[in-house]
Amino acid sequence: MAGNNRIDLDTTNRFLTETLIDLVPKPGYFETGIQGLAIARHDEPTGIIQRFYSPMVILLVQGKKLSIIGTEEVVWGKNKYMLIGADLPSGGRILTATPKKPFLKIIMRLDTSILLELLAEIPFPATERTGETAPRQGIAVVDTDPYLLDAFLRLTELLKPELKSTAEHTVLAPLIIRELHYRLLQGPLGSRLRMIHTQGSKNYQIAQAILWLKNNYTKPLHINELAKLVSMAPSTFMRQFLQLTTISPLQYQKRLRLHEAQQLMLTERIDAAHAAYSVGYESMNQFNREYKRLFGEPPKKNIKRLLAG
Repeated sequence: MAGNNRIDLDTTNRFLTETLIDLVPKPGYFETGIQGLAIARHDEPTGIIQRFYSPMVILLVQGKKLSIIGTEEVVWGKNKYMLIGADLPSGGRILTATPKKPFLKIIMRLDTSILLELLAEIPFPATERTGETAPRQGIAVVDTDPYLLDAFLRLTELLKPELKSTAEHTVLAPLIIRELHYRLLQGPLGSRLRMIHTQGSKNYQIAQAILWLKNNYTKPLHINELAKLVSMAPSTFMRQFLQLTTISPLQYQKRLRLHEAQQLMLTERIDAAHAAYSVGYESMNQFNREYKRLFGEPPKKNIKRLLAG
């Protein structure tokens, strides 16, 4: 393990880049031996890829990416991170990547139990506790500070072959994961994360509506009933939902259905018709039209390309 002189952004990034290239010498998405932690590498740019993210932080270590957040396009590069505080859709494409200088990112899924434990210990503004702070977008990109980057470096160093089976790995990994959650809560996007997990806040109410949609995406959507379920007036609910997610509840349900249908076709090898009806569509024409609009090509062609790639 390197010494404290690494608490310098450029030096830490260099150490981290070298560590990741050693750990993932070829392109791909790799789950690590640490729960919730993954590493991705690309050696060439990509087209637009649509995803439905769970709560996570994505640290960009090398390369450049364009992300589509609602109607906004954000270009971000090394030493920046994206925080996704709730289950949200987003698209993006990798802009710069070569075999000699690959695109590298670290993905850490957020652990709700750790967040709640830390929130019980950390004091935060009274406006957050009373729910007076208005919801803000649940997905955003900011600069990484040296201490957050150093924590990611220390965590990935535990993945080296000489450490993976040691007591050091077993003991330190959970501690560093907890530290990372703490630094995210205290960072520039921490208030967004805190509000989503603070009962009584508007963000928390919208997060509960998102949870309902995730568990009931095949059912017809009635805005008044969903607003009542989370104790909000329909007009307020629509406004706050759009603020947090960047899309309307109907658009959210549509994106969720389309992503679920895509996963069904990819993992269970069922055809488009069965996938469409399984996620709640009643019209194949509508499904095909909306699928092509989101993913850029018809279902059959899209799945064939993804399975081949």
